[in-house]
Amino acid sequence: MPAIHWGDIVGTCGVTLIVCSYLLLHLGRVNSCSVAFSIANAVGAALILVSLTVDFNLPAAIVESFWLVISLYGVIRNRRSER
Repeated sequence: MPAIHWGDIVGTCGVTLIVCSYLLLHLGRVNSCSVAFSIANAVGAALILVSLTVDFNLPAAIVESFWLVISLYGVIRNRRSER
């Protein structure tokens, strides 16, 4: 049985964050405009991108880059609206 690589652990944590935030959204526990939702998605995407440095996949890197940028936009928009 092959050893689990650190990249797999990091990537799995990222996927878990994104999927859990999506689940919480549909359960009505989090609002799609909340900073917590955007941060969870941004961190999840960043962790997946880190894992892709181990085993690169261009389509995955592209979608996660967009996911990260859009999520960071959500964080910034939310912070500006709080002021």
